[in-house]
Amino acid sequence: MARRSLRHLVGRRATLRGLSSQQPKVVALGGGMGLSASLTALRRITGDLTAVVTVADDGGSSGRLRDELGVLPPGDLRKALAALCGDDEWGRTWAQVVQHRFESRGDLHEHAVGNLLIVALWEQLGDHVQALDLVGKLLGAHGRVLPMSAVPLELRASVRGHDPARPDELSIVRGQATVALTRGEVQEVHLVPSDPPAVSEAVRAVLDADWVVLGPGSWFSSVIPHLLVPELLEALTETKARKVLSLNLAPQRGETDGFSPQRHLEVLGRHAPKLTFDVVLADQDAVPDQDSLSEAADQLGGRVELAPVAAAGGAARTESGEGTPRHDPELLAAAYDRIFRMHGRIGPWR
Repeated sequence: MARRSLRHLVGRRATLRGLSSQQPKVVALGGGMGLSASLTALRRITGDLTAVVTVADDGGSSGRLRDELGVLPPGDLRKALAALCGDDEWGRTWAQVVQHRFESRGDLHEHAVGNLLIVALWEQLGDHVQALDLVGKLLGAHGRVLPMSAVPLELRASVRGHDPARPDELSIVRGQATVALTRGEVQEVHLVPSDPPAVSEAVRAVLDADWVVLGPGSWFSSVIPHLLVPELLEALTETKARKVLSLNLAPQRGETDGFSPQRHLEVLGRHAPKLTFDVVLADQDAVPDQDSLSEAADQLGGRVELAPVAAAGGAARTESGEGTPRHDPELLAAAYDRIFRMHGRIGPWR
């Protein structure tokens, strides 16, 4: 009886979502802090928003739950849901609750409340999508969160110079957490299994979107993995939606050390040669060579839009405690809104 009641609530939310009014349908893909930045901005300009989230995380609380219970890693899904919470008291409170981490000397240490909630509902409902929809309803999330695949994935990277004693040698580095901080230069990444099934709702969302936003985020461990899921890549290639590639504010220590903005585009193009973008969005102060970036964007079929999107006054802290430049939600929202208006749309806003 309890399971039927939960399913009824989820079904009712889906029906109400279908009645949402004239707004652009936007799908944002990524993971971690980068996707959270996009979602926090995008929820300000549309109520028809879907996040498609990578599921290759193997570190921290997510990795422990994945190893112990054999579930999808919930951490990036949790962060996306928290980012979709509103700015009112209800939204702020729930965002803080799901992000809260226990501190103890026992097994609960460093587990996030939201991770445990998501996994509990997966076990109760037996359905990843319905469970995430229900968490979104509880939080009052301004959008929907979907995993890109229904199976846990392992990220592997080919890295040149991972062993400093052999700078020209290629090594295989396994695991998203390890890839994100690897020494050496990442050449390419792939997933295990190599042809994971995409979540069908994520594929439909991409095909039905007006706009698709990829990035910002950890380039090899959060952004490019979406392009390694065959059904999802096919949807991204075939969709009539316009596509925005949102660049990071700075290279990431480890996986993209020393990368120029155009280098990010080049490696993405190597992983998905047939994929095109309409717009490449970059912070105006993070592009030292605009001509080279424009040439790289042209190779992907798009044009560069420069805008002030970085937050003033310092960097955000990652879960590892490191500082990283962060996006300003209002400025990023303004940039997305301007792009959506300037570059037209596919059909009327729904």
